Amino acid sequence: MTTPARQECAITVLGGPTAVIDLGGLRLVSDPTFDEAGPHGYLTKTAGPAVTEDALGAVDVVLVSHDLHADNLDERGRAFAGAAPLVLTGPRSAERLGGPAVGLAPWESRDVPRGDGGGALTVLAVPAVHGPEDGERDADGNVNCEVTGFVLSGEGLPTVYLSGDNASIRTVTEIARRLPDIDVAVLHAGAARVPAKFGGRPLSLDSRRAAAAAAVLDAELVIPAHYDGWAHFSEGLTDLETAFDEAGLSARLRTASHGTWIRLRR
Repeated sequence: MTTPARQECAITVLGGPTAVIDLGGLRLVSDPTFDEAGPHGYLTKTAGPAVTEDALGAVDVVLVSHDLHADNLDERGRAFAGAAPLVLTGPRSAERLGGPAVGLAPWESRDVPRGDGGGALTVLAVPAVHGPEDGERDADGNVNCEVTGFVLSGEGLPTVYLSGDNASIRTVTEIARRLPDIDVAVLHAGAARVPAKFGGRPLSLDSRRAAAAAAVLDAELVIPAHYDGWAHFSEGLTDLETAFDEAGLSARLRTASHGTWIRLRR
């Protein structure tokens, strides 16, 4: 574990989906999960975070891809989000979370004043599909539930894509078409599977589709997340490394021990 002191431009994954992004003088935390290992309904957490929430200091923005699944927002993560000055999430999630939560529909954005005097950091909500393309959709058109990805951008900063729990290459292709200059992609991988949902088919990117997403996005740097820490992941880091090697994309994949900063390149 490294110090959580603020960085100029870096990301660290704490375990599961939780990442800390220091960008533009702001500290953002995505999908906070800070509970220790243990059962969460039909899901089981197998490892706690590399860094606890108390060690992170002041946080400016929390990004919640979705609030209905404990592996993306557990009990301590929910309390952490509720204490943040601003939470950005999907519209349905914002209704349920209340407090500082602001809902963004796909392709809506929110500007956040930067801490480095560089104007604003733009947080753009982008679509995500939490399961197979042919999965049954709810009244809002969502597979499984509403899930939101995010793209962070600002003058002089790398553009960072956070996928959320997305399993759809079609969706990644749409994002790449609209936003052709993504520099960094944080991809939720792990091929999450729950036997009772969609016949056990992946609810998030498997390793080969993560490599395909990286190729479509043409991001300079790809940081995997959400591939360990919970029992329902069917693929891990070794599978990701193999898939990226077979795709000829190993040079773009950047992994590090949880809690270790990865400096972003432009």
